[in-house]
Amino acid sequence: MQPVIYGLSGLTLTADERAFFADADPLGYILFGRNVRDRAQLRALTDELRALSGRDELPILIDQEGGPVARMRAPEWSAFPAGPAFAALWQVAPISAIEAARCNAHAIALTLAEVGITVDCMPLLDVPVAGAATVITSRAYGDEPMQVAAIGRAVLDGLARGGVVGVVKHMPGHGRAGVDSHLELPRVTASDAELAIDLEPFASLADAPMGMTCHCVFEAWDAERPATLSPIVIEEVIRGRIGFDGLLMSDDIDMKALSGSAGDKAAGVLAAGCDVVLDCWGRMDEMVDIAGRVGEITPRARERLDRAMASRTAGVIEGDIAELTAKRDSLLALV
Repeated sequence: MQPVIYGLSGLTLTADERAFFADADPLGYILFGRNVRDRAQLRALTDELRALSGRDELPILIDQEGGPVARMRAPEWSAFPAGPAFAALWQVAPISAIEAARCNAHAIALTLAEVGITVDCMPLLDVPVAGAATVITSRAYGDEPMQVAAIGRAVLDGLARGGVVGVVKHMPGHGRAGVDSHLELPRVTASDAELAIDLEPFASLADAPMGMTCHCVFEAWDAERPATLSPIVIEEVIRGRIGFDGLLMSDDIDMKALSGSAGDKAAGVLAAGCDVVLDCWGRMDEMVDIAGRVGEITPRARERLDRAMASRTAGVIEGDIAELTAKRDSLLALV
């Protein structure tokens, strides 16, 4: 198995993708809007990916946070609120905000499980500061670490109740970035003492099954390399100070914050200490380049993968989407 999560080009696998994936045996896959049409199509696609891998516990990821970040959309699927809705409720009734976030995540998980998706790339635990890029502020659970951690914990719990693994992101914190790392490389000049605030939600949820790095340079820790490519940040900050021992994946290596060939970036991600490379766009030439550079998954990363995927089947999947969303909406109406 190769330590890579690949994207797909369309609604069905092409013959070239099928042959490549069968040979490369990637750790998993990530889906986007271009891969999604309706329930029947999406379930057929995820079933084929599982059959191709020979693994029932195959990580099939999606970004289904709600609000602007949702790959499965109306009218085929219900719309879900973004993080700021729960942050607003917290100001009125914190316990209600936690329960609303849990119900919302549980409903999302049931929606995903129905079509064979096993991992949702949420919760976002970034703590935005004044001047933070809207790519974070439009999704954040608030600007106070304890609040972000509490809502994030509820999201992880809700996903698990619906049989889906959560991914905490973007470690060690994207909240001080003034630019969007999809478009350029953010540089964070805050001191080590100031950055302790950014670490708090991740440390509180250090037992999360999966995590994702950010493509930000933290000058206090490593002025030369973004976190995704920095052994200092990954080993000393994420694994050390935060205490995270779950499966650690990069954010998408195609984002403009990183430079170089796909193979160079993938090799750099693994050399820095990430367990898994995330390559989202399904471009065959880039995937072939990556496959030639990454080798086999390490035993430690495989153990983290197995532990993460086992966490989603720890309990019986139960719940009713309509009841969960109705309870969520009644709580959000308190604002």
